[in-house]
Amino acid sequence: MRVPTLSAPLAYRLGVGARAVAAIIGGYLLAAAAAAFLALLLPLPPLSGLSRADAVMAATLFSFTVYACAVLWAFAARSAARAWLGLLLPAAVLAGAANFLC
Repeated sequence: MRVPTLSAPLAYRLGVGARAVAAIIGGYLLAAAAAAFLALLLPLPPLSGLSRADAVMAATLFSFTVYACAVLWAFAARSAARAWLGLLLPAAVLAGAANFLC
């Protein structure tokens, strides 16, 4: 009689590992880019007139929400490649916009 094993296939394990790395690294990059962009955008007078310190604090607090959503996205995407693309593309756009505002 054959004994059933509890191990998952290697492809499944690698997919989960790639999503976990995407969630950790890609989520951090996205949250950092969003915080940098908002910290530069919020103190502009036509938008809100916040002081620079208040803008940095608000952007940092918002980045925690961005990071949590990025982790959820990494595991909700159809594939690990789509998870990476969905995290790195917006991070690159926000980083470019922050560099433009600098």
